[in-house]
Amino acid sequence: MSNHCVPVRATTGKSIISAMTSSRLSVSLLALATIFTISGCSNSQENAADTSSDTTETKATKDDVLRIGTEGAYAPFNYTNADGTLGGFDVEIANAICADMQVTCEIMAQDWDGIIPGLKAGKYDAIVAAMSVTPERAEQVSFTDPYFSNTLVFLAKKDSSFDPSNQSDIDAHSIAAQRSTISSQWFEDKYPNADMKLYDTLSNAFLDLGSNRVDAMISDKLPAIEWLSSPAGSKYALKGDEIDINDNFAIAVRPGDPLQAKINQSLANIKANGTYDKINQKYFAVPVSATSTVNEDANTGEDTDADISKQPATENVS
Repeated sequence: MSNHCVPVRATTGKSIISAMTSSRLSVSLLALATIFTISGCSNSQENAADTSSDTTETKATKDDVLRIGTEGAYAPFNYTNADGTLGGFDVEIANAICADMQVTCEIMAQDWDGIIPGLKAGKYDAIVAAMSVTPERAEQVSFTDPYFSNTLVFLAKKDSSFDPSNQSDIDAHSIAAQRSTISSQWFEDKYPNADMKLYDTLSNAFLDLGSNRVDAMISDKLPAIEWLSSPAGSKYALKGDEIDINDNFAIAVRPGDPLQAKINQSLANIKANGTYDKINQKYFAVPVSATSTVNEDANTGEDTDADISKQPATENVS
């Protein structure tokens, strides 16, 4: 719509006098039309100015906010508290990055299967959700520098004879894992004949393990230790050796987004100034004796005493 006014055509005095002679109503209508035309021009210009101001304000607001998606069901990396707020290592790393970038963090929960589609659809600007870098995912998103390295572990009941180093033993047991994760993908590739049970969330996989609906489970190490330190996992233990598959967690953004470089810079900054180490120490400072918590003493058959983590056990309430 144009902001310019169409000028009112001038009328000769003779014409006006003639019009007045013919009808007083014509004069009144002419005057009103002139007033409305001028008024409309003024309002149009003011509205255009208001719209321009609103657009500028909206853009500035968007530039000051970083929207982040996380799962909210993968403790201790990310979880949903009883009051609905989000917490965990990922959440604190995201907040630290936002603070370094001098923007406001808006962190929202998104189920795992929909987390990359949500990013691609513009629901949020980045994913901070213990996401492993894989070639398949790299075809859909761009990853930042890694912010965590991960290993895989097996869990089963303490009194179970389950031995993951024996393939026939694995094939003879039902194994739980979270769907579309690096642990489930690795397991499926290595043991195609195994009886694998897939779950939408890690919490549900742990729930079935603790309820004896499956014999064993494969998981990232730290969520496994988190669960083993809870009452639900007290009768379970790590089985076999840790599995190092060169698994790195990174933050995902849309391909070509300049945000990738900005996050990389902020990651470097929080590592250099000690912020990253403080957060890491808070969640992953596992005592040397911690592994004894998930193993029975060979002589007494009793659990050895060790407090694996001060991080509270959490449940997925999203």
